[in-house]
Amino acid sequence: MQVNTDAKPYDTINVTPMLDLAYVLLVVFILMTTASVQGLNISMPKPSNKPSTEKHDLKIVQVMPDGAVLLNGVGVSLAELETQLGAAKARDAQMSVAIKGDARTQYASVVAVIDLCNKVGVNMGLVTSRIGT
Repeated sequence: MQVNTDAKPYDTINVTPMLDLAYVLLVVFILMTTASVQGLNISMPKPSNKPSTEKHDLKIVQVMPDGAVLLNGVGVSLAELETQLGAAKARDAQMSVAIKGDARTQYASVVAVIDLCNKVGVNMGLVTSRIGT
């Protein structure tokens, strides 16, 4: 057996296998991230060019940081909220609910109110404010 004494040591690293692995990991990460995202089904209202002249009832539901729920400033439980919203919807089928969650509120409390509004079948909207206000 003959040994090649003129062989030079490798002075570069082949990065192709490392790039292949990086691309595969990137694709797996993207697929797993998008597969695990769950959301709420919200039907957005369609814009209208004509101003509405009809006046409908508006209820404001606030979710406090401790999880307490206020309906127009009065503390209520979720069962009472469901009853009162159902009665208000019976009086005015086009009534709306504005849901306002405090920045320190647990997200689950706000989702519980959204689910309750979906159950009752009322129009709802989320009240937002600028950061820092």
